[in-house]
Amino acid sequence: MRVAVDAQLAAGTATGIGEYASGLIAAIRRCGADAVELSEKSLDPWRFDRRVYWDQVLLPRRARASHADLLHCTAGTMPLRLPLPAIVTVHDVAWLKVQRHARWYARYYFGTFSLRRYRDARRILVDSQFSRNELLDVLDVAPEKVEVVYPGVADDFCAIRRQRLEERMVIIPGTVERRKNVEIAIRALAHVPGAHLVSVGPFTAYRDECARLARRLGVEDRVQFRGYVPRSALLHLYATCAVVAVPSRYEGFGYAAAQALCAGAPVLAAASSSLPEVVGAAAPLIDPYDVDAWAQAIRAVFDGREAAEERARSARASAIERFSWRSIGRTMLGAYERALSDP
Repeated sequence: MRVAVDAQLAAGTATGIGEYASGLIAAIRRCGADAVELSEKSLDPWRFDRRVYWDQVLLPRRARASHADLLHCTAGTMPLRLPLPAIVTVHDVAWLKVQRHARWYARYYFGTFSLRRYRDARRILVDSQFSRNELLDVLDVAPEKVEVVYPGVADDFCAIRRQRLEERMVIIPGTVERRKNVEIAIRALAHVPGAHLVSVGPFTAYRDECARLARRLGVEDRVQFRGYVPRSALLHLYATCAVVAVPSRYEGFGYAAAQALCAGAPVLAAASSSLPEVVGAAAPLIDPYDVDAWAQAIRAVFDGREAAEERARSARASAIERFSWRSIGRTMLGAYERALSDP
């Protein structure tokens, strides 16, 4: 089997979808399939016009030239004209549900336009049962066409060795955007003396709102926005932080939570969207709007460090089994085979 994989979002400052594309390519190659990586490194995937040019012009051209059996559109968007049978991963429907503050043309392209394109896919993959339900709520398509395949967590996260260097550091990985709800952690910080917060991920305008909030609450010196950091720095943060916080109000999967579980780091996650499904009983789940509850949960990790670390260690093996790309690669090949056998 020869599969062409859209890997454009793995170029440059790759976030969750880029991580997904890179891990997927390696996983299906390990399982014996021929994966052709499709990308244009000189094209900035974070500029809207460049992204549309990639999706609608370059991607179908490269896919046709790959002579693949199947195209896997990994970023939730598809070409208007497909050059070969295609499968699409829909990570979430946030553009239709919670991105109302974004520019209208982005909401249209990543929301309504993309939604219509999914009907032409042989199979639609989603990251969680939550995302499956969300998609079927807005798309009239046969439910059996939509399959849940969890994203995988890279081996370097699974191999992290925990250290005790930053005993009062809370990290929030991911793009600094409104649905990630960084503000709740900043508000909680004001009630946890000595704690400091490190946000790692690309900025949006929401970052400035959070910085102003930190200044207003008097915790500016305890909040860092590091932006996009090198891989080695990100792994070091997972290895040395006291806790990984995932306070998002809307996540199709929640890569940061899955990575923390596989790294053996204590996790605090919001009781919202897909996060209870991903975290299960492995970590506390907290109301994403309750400042006091987040403050209490952070203090509990600091005050009960040994118990928090033991809980994380106990959950690690099962998390790696659930989210390892080695097992997910085999599941993905099954989805490809079903897609190619569909009329």
